[in-house]
Amino acid sequence: MPPPNPVQCTQTGCKLYNSYGVWGDRKDCLVAAVVYPTTEGELRSAVANANKNHLKVKVVSRFSHTIPKLACPTNQSRAILISTEKYNTSIDVDVATPYWEGVSVGGVISTGAHGSSWRGRGGAVHDHVVGIRLIVPAKESEGFARVLDLRSGDPLLNAAKVSLGMLGVISKVTLILEGGFKRSITLNFTNERGIEDEFMEHGKKYEFGDIQWYPSRHTAVYRYDDRLPINTSGDGVYDFVGFQSNFAIIPESVRASEKSAEAARNTNAKCLLASSFLAYKKLTANGLKNNLVFTGYPVIGHQAKMQTSGSCLYSPETAKDTVCPWDPRIKGLFFYETTAIFSATSFADFVRDIKKLRDINPNSFCGADIYNGFLIRFVPKSDAYLGQPEDSVVVDFNYYRADEASTPRLNQDVWEEAEQMAFFKYGARPHWGKNRNVAFVGVEKKYPSFGRFVEARRRVDPGNVFGSEWAEEIVFGRGVVDDDGCALEGRCVCSEDRHCSPGNGYYCRRGLVYSEARVCRYLSNSYAS
Repeated sequence: MPPPNPVQCTQTGCKLYNSYGVWGDRKDCLVAAVVYPTTEGELRSAVANANKNHLKVKVVSRFSHTIPKLACPTNQSRAILISTEKYNTSIDVDVATPYWEGVSVGGVISTGAHGSSWRGRGGAVHDHVVGIRLIVPAKESEGFARVLDLRSGDPLLNAAKVSLGMLGVISKVTLILEGGFKRSITLNFTNERGIEDEFMEHGKKYEFGDIQWYPSRHTAVYRYDDRLPINTSGDGVYDFVGFQSNFAIIPESVRASEKSAEAARNTNAKCLLASSFLAYKKLTANGLKNNLVFTGYPVIGHQAKMQTSGSCLYSPETAKDTVCPWDPRIKGLFFYETTAIFSATSFADFVRDIKKLRDINPNSFCGADIYNGFLIRFVPKSDAYLGQPEDSVVVDFNYYRADEASTPRLNQDVWEEAEQMAFFKYGARPHWGKNRNVAFVGVEKKYPSFGRFVEARRRVDPGNVFGSEWAEEIVFGRGVVDDDGCALEGRCVCSEDRHCSPGNGYYCRRGLVYSEARVCRYLSNSYAS
């Protein structure tokens, strides 16, 4: 069971999903139709036809993994999708890629996706781009669509590198290449002590280093990862355990265990899961394989086999009934993903605050440690208008999402405080392809070149053909959410109890460490007042 196609059509229209099957606002994305161009000429015709007929347009690929609703157009009843699933391409080399391989080149650069590296051009794919061909709306005299051939030195290239899909359709990307090489990876599972003082040196010392931090287990996993000459012996693979195929019963059992722990308000059950998963990752080297299996460190292999993972996307026919763990067709994993991008100079203080919050109740952090804890990566300064304006540290953490929007979550106040601490206290920037809506509050002030991007957008798409409802409401701040329960799923920050779930004992209260945070905390009836 490879992942389902994100676009599903009937005789009455089409519906766009992300890979989790549910958008942040839990509302469907409905459009009139989808087209499947195979050449740049057909792409241009599709844009021209839409512009001529006053239709809105968004672009999707075979794998739709953007968590925010970026790909959903405005005015859905008068909109079409352009799918690149059948587009003819001749990509032969992956030069710098993120950790998950279920992505398209256009999607990767449009959302600022990245791996981990401070060296050279760094770990963000868009910083390896030296040219983009972009199809944009045009006047009737120009045939309603035109092709922009953007090259290094053109200011528009800095807008197009991370465009959120709001400038036009990318038909071609030119990447700067370098000679092939191999990678050597060793994972060091150790105590978290001093992580706030050691992360900087680690990022500088190892070209592709990262850190996985499991706060509830007081454990840090340092990834020692450097390049080696192409003729070095070794044919290793990094088949990350979280991206491997599973028999459906496995993620279904994990989800059932999480739901049971939530219903019983049993943090110990979650901590048992966290401990067992961490032990399994240590035993299996988190999916590293020297050849067919892991036999010991270091694991050495070609760059292309060590950078990305995603074997669940391409399960062989012999692996019947296997899926990606989050496949929406089963009752598997269902979670939020918060990704905050910090100034390298402020990240240590964030870690110290998280430790303080953790120390109040260590078991409250087991919910994230069931997944990957806090994944810490490194991305350098970028010249893209919506890229990082300084050398940065990126932290990702996943945590349980309820089946229903109205259902509050165990220890949800802790994750809301961590989220607000990151984005409000420390001014972290949100990853464009991840996060809940609250992460984007005030985002326009966090990117010094945001105004340049807006101006570029006006220049190439004055009619807002490629507008996104989500971007208009969230990125450009034109939507205000104030309904009951809006804080439960990060659609607002609570200011009143009704934004939480008082009927279930969740009230809006101050943060425990970051007192300016406003979070939905569970209180027994005797303390609710």
